[in-house]
Amino acid sequence: MSAGTCPQGHLSQADDYCDVCGAPMSASAPVVVAAPVPAGPPSAAPAAPTVELPCPNCALPNLPGALFCEGCGYDFTTGALPRTTAPVSGAASGPDVNAAAPDAAVVLSAPVAPAVPLEWVAELWVDPDWYAEQDSTEPCPSPGLPVSVPLTVRSLLVGRVSRSRGIHPEIDCDGDEAVSRRQAQLTTDGTRWFVEDLASSNGTYVGPASGPLPTVPLTPGQRRELAEDDRVYVGAWTRLVVRRATPEEQASGVV
Repeated sequence: MSAGTCPQGHLSQADDYCDVCGAPMSASAPVVVAAPVPAGPPSAAPAAPTVELPCPNCALPNLPGALFCEGCGYDFTTGALPRTTAPVSGAASGPDVNAAAPDAAVVLSAPVAPAVPLEWVAELWVDPDWYAEQDSTEPCPSPGLPVSVPLTVRSLLVGRVSRSRGIHPEIDCDGDEAVSRRQAQLTTDGTRWFVEDLASSNGTYVGPASGPLPTVPLTPGQRRELAEDDRVYVGAWTRLVVRRATPEEQASGVV
């Protein structure tokens, strides 16, 4: 048997079919091409390095986007400090007693944010005009009277309660399912109030008391200063207004 060259240019020791690619050595022979053998899955691209951020309270590194510090429970969104606990008298001692029996602890203090005098309140109201502009299948509740929330800390979360995720907004938009659990953040420097959307599902809108309803949502992560007559719109029907507390509200300390 003598070596020859197949039509594909391979040197073959066989004279009927190329022993390299399987092509017929003669042009008249049927072409039988072997199926290529997969080379295996491509290697995955190396993952980008993750830059961990230190907790402002305990300095423990945490992954970007974490809502709470894994070490002390510091709330990265609201700035709330972790609760200080102590074991109940007679309970077992040890470094993990609270982890093993979370109910066997007494809350000594639970500061949530720097306190401010009661000079401002936030009014929550069901706005039928805002509801009419939304594509909501939920029936709009009766407007009724606005619910006033005292603003006695410098930073307040607007949203809905989620006990399973540990989310307890100071301004709870209960009932409006179109409001995200972490919808927006209200903050003050002592004289001015700002609102910031927290990448909510349906956006946070700000508009004046007069004129058409707003149609462009706030850019998530960017603070917007509120003018005295501004309205904040969230969800399917919720309208929020930050206003000065009345003398009666200031005297009572509650709203």
